[in-house]
Amino acid sequence: MSIPFTSLVNKLPATTPFVGPETLERQNNNTKFKARIGANESAFGISPKAIKAMQESLPYSSWYADPESYELREALADVHGVKMHEICVDAGIDSLLGLTVRMLVPEGGKAVTSKGAYPTFNYHVAGFGAELITVPYKGFHEDPNALLQATLEHQAPLTYFANPDNPMGTWHNASAVSDLINAIPENTVLALDEAYIEFAETPIAPPIDTSNPRVIRFRTFSKAYGMAGQRIAYAIGHPDLISGLNKIRNHFGINRVAQIGALASVQDTDFLPQVRESVQQARAKVMDFASARNLYAEPSYTNFVAVDLESTDKAKAMIEHLAKNGVFMRMPGVEPLNRCIRVGLGSDAEFETFVGAFDAF
Repeated sequence: MSIPFTSLVNKLPATTPFVGPETLERQNNNTKFKARIGANESAFGISPKAIKAMQESLPYSSWYADPESYELREALADVHGVKMHEICVDAGIDSLLGLTVRMLVPEGGKAVTSKGAYPTFNYHVAGFGAELITVPYKGFHEDPNALLQATLEHQAPLTYFANPDNPMGTWHNASAVSDLINAIPENTVLALDEAYIEFAETPIAPPIDTSNPRVIRFRTFSKAYGMAGQRIAYAIGHPDLISGLNKIRNHFGINRVAQIGALASVQDTDFLPQVRESVQQARAKVMDFASARNLYAEPSYTNFVAVDLESTDKAKAMIEHLAKNGVFMRMPGVEPLNRCIRVGLGSDAEFETFVGAFDAF
């Protein structure tokens, strides 16, 4: 029989945004990577209080998570100075991006992003039958002015912008982000991805204003909180935007153990400063590594550093060489960003493994 796919599904390519390290390990006779520093995961653990709370919750895994994430939203609202009904908790920013595209961009509509920026947004735009409009980076930075001009030109209902940025680790200051938010036209929403904001060494996030329906902000427990495998994140926005997400989200899609761990993480106010200090030290080591080899490393406010190898071919060859030598690493996918390799901040042992493999190239 022929499977009755919708016309949209029939038109989509058989692809996923990322190839995971596990896939590459299986392709290499199940040889495990010695340095898993390509997926922007945290090498600095999760809150000890979160570990304890999650362990204590495991016997109750037969229970569903609270579909309202009431206690977690209550804690997050207190942290950010907003109301509970201005926060939506879901299974990672990837899921929230999909809900946002579904909520705002009709089939055949348009969404704006930077060419080479976080690919899961693009994946959702295609998956819901919309058209992706891309603008180039300006150097190694996303270009807010180009994003705004494309939004105006195409009358797009949704524009995506990350600060700090993935895959380059670059950032814009709070005033530049505020200017973009204020310039977004009516009937458009700016999806402001702040997944890496806790790693910033100086304040770069403008004040949160949930009275503005033209911006929705995304935060996660995957990066600085170290809970990527638990899949939990949240959106902050105007009550009507949050209400829209709640109309279409999977209310039982959140992992109960993750929900409890996230709450304990928020309450552990000593944890993030320790992680931030460890990340700053690890970034400095990568910057020194690049400098010692006469390579340019882009200053970063994330848990990875983009190192410019000056040639796309050289960067591709390096990624392949590293994989064969036990180091999982990724690189940006489009020019001119793909001259770089993205060095994730791992443990001391992982860093030494990377350095040895790099220097053997």
